[in-house]
Parts: sequence; C-alpha cells; structure tokens
Amino acid sequence: MPKRTTPDIILLIVTFTLLAIGLVMVYSASAVWAEYKFSDSFFFAKRQMLFAAAGIIAMFFIMNVDYWTWRTWAKLLVIICFVLLLLVLIPGVGNVRNGSRSWIGVGAFSIQPSEFMKLAMIAFLAKFLSEKQKMITSFRLGLMPSLSLVFTAFALIMLQPDLGTGTVMVGTCVVMIFISGARIWHFSILGLIGAAGFAGLIISAPYRMKRITSYLDPWEDPLGSGFQMIQSLLAIGPGGLFGLGLGQSRQKSFYLPEPQTDFIFAILSEELGFLGGTFVLLLFSVLLWRGIRIALGAPDLYGSLLACGIIAMVAIQVMINIGVVTGLIPVTGITLPFLSYGGSSLTLMLMAVGVLLNISRYSRY
Repeated sequence: MPKRTTPDIILLIVTFTLLAIGLVMVYSASAVWAEYKFSDSFFFAKRQMLFAAAGIIAMFFIMNVDYWTWRTWAKLLVIICFVLLLLVLIPGVGNVRNGSRSWIGVGAFSIQPSEFMKLAMIAFLAKFLSEKQKMITSFRLGLMPSLSLVFTAFALIMLQPDLGTGTVMVGTCVVMIFISGARIWHFSILGLIGAAGFAGLIISAPYRMKRITSYLDPWEDPLGSGFQMIQSLLAIGPGGLFGLGLGQSRQKSFYLPEPQTDFIFAILSEELGFLGGTFVLLLFSVLLWRGIRIALGAPDLYGSLLACGIIAMVAIQVMINIGVVTGLIPVTGITLPFLSYGGSSLTLMLMAVGVLLNISRYSRY
C-alpha cells in the first residue's frame, strides 16, 4: 500500500458545511412544532446536535481505521444487521412509527437497523465482488449469490415495511454489481423481473397506490394522499430567487407535516430561495465528485468498490429525496443526507464519509 497522506480536505469541508446547514435548518423547520408539542423550540435541534456529535466522533475514528479492516469484519457486520432486522419485527422490541416497525428503542433514543444494513451490505458486497470478480459475468456463480443476499435483506426491510430504504439499498448494490463487470443482458432480464415485482409491491399495499395516484394528480385528494406533496410545492414556489428569509417559512407552521425530516429541502427552498437550494445541490455535487475521484484513485479493487458503493448510496438518496420534494417522483419517505432530522441516518452518513476519508489517504490522486 502507498504511504498514508492527509485525508481529502475538500470532502471534509463540504461534509461539515452540509452538516452545519442541516443543523440550522432542522431548528428552523422544527421550532414551531417543537414548541407546540414539547414546549421547547430547540427539542429537535438539540437531539440532532447530539446525533451530529456522535457521528463526528465515529467519522474521525473510522477515518483513522484502515479501510481494508472492514473487509475482515464485513461478514460479521452483515450478520449482526440481519439479526437486528429480525429483532425489529418482534412486537415489543421494534417501535412503530407512521405505520412502519423500523426502530429499536435504546433509552430515550432509537436506532433504525435498516439504515446500518445499507453500509454493512456495501462493505460485504465490495469484499465479495473484489474476490469473485472473474465470476461476476456468470449468472449462477457471480450474479445470483450477490443478488440473493441483497434481496433477502430487502425482503426483511419490506416486512417493516420500508420501501424507501430498501430501494436505496438495492439501487446501491445494483450499481456496485454493474461497475464490477456484470453482463448488461443479465441486468436487462433482472430489470424486467424487478419492475414487475416493484409494481406488485405497490399494488399490494393501498397506501402505496395512493402515493402513486397523488403523484399523478395530488389535487385529486388535496386533504388526504396529496396533502404532503401540495404543501411541499406551496413551500418551494413562494421562495422565489432569494427566499422569504431564514426562519420565515409559512409552511412549517402546521401545514407541511414534520417538515424537519423528509421535506426539509422544501422549507430550505422557501426560506433561502432558489439560490439556497442550488447551493446545497452544488455541495452535494462536489461531495460526489470527490467521492468518485477517491474511488478512481483507490489502490485496490476493494477500496474502489467500497467508495463507489458509498457514493452511489448518497447519490441515490439525494436524487430520490429531491425528486419527492419537487414532485418529480411519488413520496417514498427518504431523508436528505446530512440535512434531515434523524439519528440513524445522520450517524450512518458521517460514518460512511469516515470510510471515504480513510480511502482518500491511500488514493493515487
């Protein structure tokens, strides 16, 4: 391995900038609701700061752990996450929120195992694909074993149910398998099967069908399934070029449900305008650029696949979240990395950046 160097400073600066914007926006978006429900306008902001502090500590620790260590522990990490995914389904162990049993309570806080499965699966799949690269062109020996594991995890996540997180995980793994050399015609066949299965999942659940119909015409049911999308668009539109001003959002005042989570970008666009939203998207673009650069410069295939998986996960999550907020795709319940309120999501993303920073220390570029 080449001599260790300093980590990617640009990636570090962009991460902290996104995190700072996220902390400010979580407070701004949640202050009214937090004051009403908990008599403390800083309730969500203080918790997010604790999550951020824990995530930063984890990020700097992981940044100093040689990334190939995760290859050694990848199998154990996936097994632990599978156990947690099974535990969360047990009544009394898993907590139900918004119809999904996705959280395990830990004192006053809770963890979401499906979030950590995403990173564990990336580490394991990078190990498998780097060791079995010559077999990946074989449907039976390379493609099926990797996809079988991925879809087993997806099935457990769907039992919660959590289609959004499952979709991000599967999409990330498919990107990793594709860039490792899998045949395109294999993906074509699986894509057709996957599309049929995805359609079946939507049809099988009435609330998912409502999301599709509300996406096509949210004003058909403006007080029901289309309410959230309409309120999101009503937040983005008035923002204009410069926004209404930080803290001046109208939609956060009991119009847009829980604006500090999945729809925080709508509040950001309302308060900071087109320029503020564009600046955030620019920061994500720089983060993805640095991640791709790290992946291309990694000294071995495992490091390259690991970095690609992390970048794919962030990119897919950002595209889905922004697509939902702007009405381009149906509501899925995906958080915006580094900005949305949520302990498991924020901690996972900072840990993932820690892995990228460590790989950058060995990068050839």
